[in-house]
Amino acid sequence: MNIKSLLIGSAAALAAVSGAQAADAIVAAEPEPMEYVRVCDAFGTGFFYIPGTETCLKIGGFVRFQTSFGRDEIGTLFQGKDNDRSDWDAHTLVDINLDARSDTELGTLRGYVNIEAASGSHGIGLTDFEGESVDLYGSESNSFFIDEAYIELGGFKVGRFYSWWDSGINGETDSLGNVTNFDSIAYTYDGGTWRAGISLDELSGKAHDADDATLGTHHDLGVAGTVGFSLGGVNLDVLGGYDGWADEGAIRAILSADVGPGTLQLAGIWASDPNDYWTASEWTVAASYAFKATDKLTFTPAVQYFDNLNPNAFSATKSLGLPGGFYSGSDMWRVGLTVGYEVVSGLNFLGTVDYNNVSVDGESEDFTRGFLRLQRDF
Repeated sequence: MNIKSLLIGSAAALAAVSGAQAADAIVAAEPEPMEYVRVCDAFGTGFFYIPGTETCLKIGGFVRFQTSFGRDEIGTLFQGKDNDRSDWDAHTLVDINLDARSDTELGTLRGYVNIEAASGSHGIGLTDFEGESVDLYGSESNSFFIDEAYIELGGFKVGRFYSWWDSGINGETDSLGNVTNFDSIAYTYDGGTWRAGISLDELSGKAHDADDATLGTHHDLGVAGTVGFSLGGVNLDVLGGYDGWADEGAIRAILSADVGPGTLQLAGIWASDPNDYWTASEWTVAASYAFKATDKLTFTPAVQYFDNLNPNAFSATKSLGLPGGFYSGSDMWRVGLTVGYEVVSGLNFLGTVDYNNVSVDGESEDFTRGFLRLQRDF
């Protein structure tokens, strides 16, 4: 056998062995196709498709640190105590919200959940009315609660959510609502230039005056309705509410217009007697002007006047033993300034201070309060 034949035979043998080994080789399975998160732009920025569905989800919220200051709540006005004492409180608030939406044959189906958690002691209320200070300054130590949770479809809305009474004018000086968060059924029509809505609200709260205070908490139905109009930088909203427990109601109007470099807003409320929607006074008027000094800096001076106060709605007058309902010998006025500044995108500073003067039967007291807030939105 010559060398050439030997080489050819060796190559053939090696090829045969290699083929046999290849037949027995383990082949790795191909990976399953990966479904990447897809951006959903049908409902605005920040939404993405939940994998495997046609539902769009947005996750948002904020982290807030705030320090509030004002008169000492223990030194109640008109009690003959040292009313010049002041107090302060710091608290941190975390807010997380989930917004899920999808298109259906009946319109956009939406599910919304907003969860909040607060640390720090009960803060000094910026407002003088029961039920509002928690929203502005925190709540009991280390609290955790569902702020809103509702379902919305084709203009109908059911669940726990803020009513139209929660809206106000620019700045942090005004008080234009009492209880503003209900378990409700609502319907809203938005025609662009004008809009209208109606809601049935479960009323669950304390009595508003001394006449029915012995009855404690109550559960009843309230009805609220709103009509709004917008055209050329001018916006008008008229809102009414009827409290079935108190058998009383209130009506409110807010007018907004772009004037010069800012926005001017006027508001007014009248109530037949204290009720869940408005309990502070028989009537009130307020005004604010949001002046945008730069792209990042806004100044908002504001003023509000209350006439015929409900003594049981003001910590300043509860100790006087006045009869329930609106008291004709009383009034209050307030003037304040709010400053907002965008430190960087997503981080904002807000500071406010206001001066208040309460008068009952010619005797008056005054106090100053406010807060400093740093908030990171995401």
